[in-house]
Amino acid sequence: MTDWTIAAAMLNFPSVDNEGRSRQDASGEVWLSDLRQVAEAGFSHVDPTDSWLRVADLVPARRAEFASAVAEAGLQAITLSTARRSVIDPAAGDENLAYSHRVIEAASELGMATVSFGLFRPFNTAQQQALWFWTAQGPVDHPDQWDLAVRRLTELGRHAADAGIDISLEMYEDTFLGSADSSIRLVEEIGLDNVGLNPDLGNLLRLHRPIEHWQRTAEKVLPYANYWHVKNYSRVEDANSGVVFAVPTSLELGTINYRWAVNFAIDHGFEGAFCVEHYGGDGLSVSASNRDYLRRILKQPMREAESCDQSL
Repeated sequence: MTDWTIAAAMLNFPSVDNEGRSRQDASGEVWLSDLRQVAEAGFSHVDPTDSWLRVADLVPARRAEFASAVAEAGLQAITLSTARRSVIDPAAGDENLAYSHRVIEAASELGMATVSFGLFRPFNTAQQQALWFWTAQGPVDHPDQWDLAVRRLTELGRHAADAGIDISLEMYEDTFLGSADSSIRLVEEIGLDNVGLNPDLGNLLRLHRPIEHWQRTAEKVLPYANYWHVKNYSRVEDANSGVVFAVPTSLELGTINYRWAVNFAIDHGFEGAFCVEHYGGDGLSVSASNRDYLRRILKQPMREAESCDQSL
């Protein structure tokens, strides 16, 4: 299990520099500088998250320049993850659908096996002003949009299948992928073998509100996983006051027991890649620590995962 793919997300790199210049318009040398930091942190794989660079919107010559930068850094780009590009966004859904098709085409051109889409939308003012964006209420999917979501994600799934690519749908609060049951229903209604879940449990654990127990969620969704953003938070709940707090921490120290979760996922057929993430502080270094923790787990013989919480 030591050769399991564990990629770094590019979440920790800005899309705009201190002088207001976009990474989209930056030279290949700027991209290479960012990517070299990832390689120097010990990674051999990267997910060029589009909050850093929209690879799908690069013209062919610039896309070739990007591919050269990845190779020169000694990395392999394995997946294109999108952020805040919901295909049912009331303001930008049509545009985001067209963009998502370009993501599939770019991933195919660059030899990637997976793309990750979500239904979460751009930050509102309250989220932009919060220290941690997940402490402010964001947009909420409306039930009337369900059929549109199924139809558009099915369209993307068929395109991806024709390109030989899998789609992974990222779980995120207040979207149709915001709970285990809704996420499973969505994947099953799409009904395509190449469409599964990106079970980002951290996106739900960090909410300052009541949630389904993380392990119960994991038991439901991990059998549907085909790519996995992993991050952790320390969650504290005060039953007397109803106050809930959550702050980012490493995979090893947080509330989610990833030793159990990884074993359970593999027991139930997970064969996809991992992508380590972290918000706050030196996110790249914490991601590297998370990678090393995963490697220690994956080196050990797999055994049937048992419940790790007697309260369930």
